[in-house]
Amino acid sequence: MTLLDIFQYGFLLRAMVAGSLIAALCAILGIFLVLRRLSLIGDGLAHVTFGSVALSLFFRLPSVHAALAAIPCVLLSALGILRLAERARIYGDAAIGIVSSLGIATGIMLASMAGGFNVDLFSYLFGNILSISPFELVQTGILFLVVIITVGLFSRELFAITFDEELARTSGIRVDRINGVLVLLTGLTVVLAMKVVGVMLISALLILPAVASLQLARGFRTAIILAVVFGVLSVVTGVVVSFLANLPTGATIIMINFLVFALAFTLRRLRR
Repeated sequence: MTLLDIFQYGFLLRAMVAGSLIAALCAILGIFLVLRRLSLIGDGLAHVTFGSVALSLFFRLPSVHAALAAIPCVLLSALGILRLAERARIYGDAAIGIVSSLGIATGIMLASMAGGFNVDLFSYLFGNILSISPFELVQTGILFLVVIITVGLFSRELFAITFDEELARTSGIRVDRINGVLVLLTGLTVVLAMKVVGVMLISALLILPAVASLQLARGFRTAIILAVVFGVLSVVTGVVVSFLANLPTGATIIMINFLVFALAFTLRRLRR
């Protein structure tokens, strides 16, 4: 089989398109999250996503609608992390840990009550990008547009709070509202990324392209562009390599992301 033969398979093309859209979202939001030291929020919301999917499977909802059913729970949990950090007077990482542990515990209990882990639940745990359906591709495209438009509308505010939250507050920016927008967008992206790399590896898709771009970029806009390029390149390469070598696709994508980060880190050291 040649490389061109791969593009004759519809499921591979759907995987590349959907994966590229999701990788671009993760890269953009990852820059904001990494610079604000909130990168682990993706891991926490991923665990909530697992609990939400287990709930939908417990009620025998069609697996194709599991992601849509998970969105309300994940968005509420994202806002819950903010409220815990603000009102319970605990640090953000502790709030993430509380919501994360609750989400994963709920998922395990529901999976046990439903008769144990089945194939559908395992596909969400470890990703199954090659099984993305046309409906899920359309769903990914719609949510991609929602997140991109929202980031564009609040780009200046997001930039301001990323580098100096106190200055942004004194400048009249409603920091609490922008923080809410950021975590809600992250929640949507986590739900989308669940099918690409699985619940267990979502945080890596948010972190690795961002930190790789920050090794090389000399400006904020350049960092975002590089992160998107690294993320999309890793997904496309990961899909092709995993298909040809018969490897797990989600894990392959993350390993390529790590190799990109290692290369960027090495280039930075050599440039110094």
